[in-house]
Amino acid sequence: MQQGSGFLSTRQRRLAWLGFLLAALQAPVSAKLVSDDSWLFSLCVALMVATVIIADDAARRRPADARSTE
Repeated sequence: MQQGSGFLSTRQRRLAWLGFLLAALQAPVSAKLVSDDSWLFSLCVALMVATVIIADDAARRRPADARSTE
């Protein structure tokens, strides 16, 4: 059984992880330094990138011959 390929290339996947880490690290730093709630934007971006990484991971784990039933 062969694993399927995700919709992100290897380079895009690495960049997504880098973007996630940078946004996730920026949120607490900006929460500490800035008096407004603009740090929530960094948190939302990190969560959206994490969702894309998880979806790509799920697509990679699915067998290559599996079809979508929808």
